[in-house]
Amino acid sequence: MSETEETLANDALEAYRAPSKASPPIKHAFDREQLPPLFQDPAFYGMTVTQFLGALNDSIFKQIVLLICALVLLDPAPGSKPADMQMLAQGIFALAFVLLSGVAGYWADIVTKRSIIVGAKVAEIVVMLAAVAAFWLMPPRQPMADGEAFAVVGIPWAVLLVLFLMGAQSAVFGPAKYGILPEMVRGKDLPRFNGMIQMTTFLALIFGTYLGGWLLREFRDLLWLPAVVCVGIAVVGTVTSLLVRRTPVAQPDAKFGLSALAIAPETWRVLKNDRGLQGALLVYSIFWFVAAIIPLAVNTLGLRTFKLDEAQTSFLLTTVSIGIAAGFVLAGKASAGIVRFGLVRLGTWGLVLSLVTMSLSVNGEHLLGYYGSQIALSVCGFFAGLFALPVQVYLQAKPPENIKGRMIGTMNLINWIAIIGSAVFYLVAQIILDALQLPSYWMFAATALLLLPIALLYRPADYPLEQHS
Repeated sequence: MSETEETLANDALEAYRAPSKASPPIKHAFDREQLPPLFQDPAFYGMTVTQFLGALNDSIFKQIVLLICALVLLDPAPGSKPADMQMLAQGIFALAFVLLSGVAGYWADIVTKRSIIVGAKVAEIVVMLAAVAAFWLMPPRQPMADGEAFAVVGIPWAVLLVLFLMGAQSAVFGPAKYGILPEMVRGKDLPRFNGMIQMTTFLALIFGTYLGGWLLREFRDLLWLPAVVCVGIAVVGTVTSLLVRRTPVAQPDAKFGLSALAIAPETWRVLKNDRGLQGALLVYSIFWFVAAIIPLAVNTLGLRTFKLDEAQTSFLLTTVSIGIAAGFVLAGKASAGIVRFGLVRLGTWGLVLSLVTMSLSVNGEHLLGYYGSQIALSVCGFFAGLFALPVQVYLQAKPPENIKGRMIGTMNLINWIAIIGSAVFYLVAQIILDALQLPSYWMFAATALLLLPIALLYRPADYPLEQHS
């Protein structure tokens, strides 16, 4: 973006921030710059632990469902080959976000975000209780002929319904969670807060993903027991959510309309005049398109190529999250006071090279093998962290205060439409690879191609966060 275009975009944003009868400016009940330092703030710890436990629950349950759906016997006859139905689970989970992200962003602007966070955690308890019932009713999984993998007969629709409800709960939680971050800390603490939030989120993914696979392996015929564990995690997360600081309502008089189900007119106006936000939303949606494919490809790699059990496959997937956590921490330290888009370019090229490496083979065998893949996937995750954090901070800091919730809701909506698209992409790519008799792990290389336009063309200027604070 040129300096002229940047100036016009900033002028448009400042004009939109100007007071008006229809849209009064946000009135803070406290001066954020007078808040305690980040690591001395109880609200920081309450928010961090709350989202950690929510991410832990999500990753446990979702990994169990994905692994179940990776091997589904549509035909119970002896000798039938299992079908990979992970894309169905992925699409159903994403659909909840597409349907609710817009209205959730609206709620985050007209209600205190703390109230939404606490309410969403209570809803999480109810959803996990439904998971106990769904797993109780699901038939036992059957061992495959090779004696290593287990498959479920028929599509587990009750479990997928609970997965949809979990997605709905997370869709409501998301805009309030990300929208409250810049409201409850000093402006200069926002990058570190984001770094800690993302680090703990992906630590939760590390433990939750592996724990989901381990619980599935150990309790194949008693899956309601892992669901009971998830209920307990939801209860503790509800308690810690009470520590989150109450912040002012962004725009209590915002009118509800059909546009709240998608993208509000106010959000469209800001986006129309800010090419930086437009580009960031597009790039972030491509990132999540790619990020949604990788877990499906890794699960298939572990179960089908390496012939691993559920716990070993899940451990392979956790290596991605280890790298992402490290990448977020480094990006957070490097971005103190400024959004550095050079990290996005570096992260994109690193992702492309890592994904291509995951697709290489020698004499028909995967080149890296199980242990080499752990290293490559960790590197892949590290570059993903460098890629994602600057764009995310920019999307949080740049929009006007009175529409932050709706902008986060728009971001979620576009990202989850991209994730639904990724499920379709995964299915089509799977069909093409099977037809060409190519290894399923070529999916990684196909995914890398989607990132090349970003690596070659995305060149925004760095953004000082002083403009935000």
